[in-house]
Amino acid sequence: MIMKLVNFIILLFVPFLMMGVIKKTKTFWAGKKGPSILQPMYDFIRLLKKDFVISRTTSAVFKIAPVINFSAVLFAAMFVPLASGSALINVPAGLIIFAYTLSLGKFVSLISAMDTGSSFEGMGASREACFTTIVEPAFFITVASIMALTGNYTFDSLSSILSSAGSYGILITIFASVILFIMILTEASRVPVDDPATHLELTMIHEVMILDNSGSDLALYGWANSIKMLLISSLIANMLIPSSLGEWMSILLYLVIMFAISVIIGTIESGMARIRMSHVFEFIFIMSSLALVVLSLIVAKMFSAGGT
Repeated sequence: MIMKLVNFIILLFVPFLMMGVIKKTKTFWAGKKGPSILQPMYDFIRLLKKDFVISRTTSAVFKIAPVINFSAVLFAAMFVPLASGSALINVPAGLIIFAYTLSLGKFVSLISAMDTGSSFEGMGASREACFTTIVEPAFFITVASIMALTGNYTFDSLSSILSSAGSYGILITIFASVILFIMILTEASRVPVDDPATHLELTMIHEVMILDNSGSDLALYGWANSIKMLLISSLIANMLIPSSLGEWMSILLYLVIMFAISVIIGTIESGMARIRMSHVFEFIFIMSSLALVVLSLIVAKMFSAGGT
């Protein structure tokens, strides 16, 4: 019961802290003091207090999309093990439900952007949909292959990859972590795939999709996006944290990994610009290439195990 409460607190507050650490890291590399790491939470509360303006061209889809998107992300979180223990809903089909629940939230946000009648928001929705078609197959290949190797078809299999795959486990963990990290940059709309701080409609992707949103709707979109980043980061943490650790040590190491991922994202955003739109697809295709490498390593491990 205590661990479930800890995971619930992590789900609610750590996404804001991760965004705060990213901003703090960027200001550090810029030689500035910057805002507090709690500033994203303050901004969220400030947006909740504001009224929203809704365009006359929109329909009911635009009004309900932020709530459905946020609800979908929260439901997907129930299938991911966070700091300690198994997921709240631990079923063999968790991988499929997790991926397509997130896709449902994204689908609703896409049609909400097109519902505004804005050509810019439609352009952003088109780009977002294209990126998703590349990310999902690589994600399925990677995680499903690990599940097949361990014989455990839940996300708990990630925590046993190092112990069950021997020397192959280290390489699989490294490549899978890189794949999931690129997925974070893509799904959370971070540099070099997207720039959340830009105001140029022609180069925006996620941000241009929510240009017409304001007040609590905009707050829900921002919170859902940061929770999504936490969930994918949690999959990386589950591969890196040894299953033999105690509960409280696992929680501490989990928070350290979340902090490290946030610092790395902030450093990347400080050290490079968003890559050219035509090259974004090439960058995301790195996931597919590495996913095939992971699949090859797992097949090799299975054959070597069968031979012995």
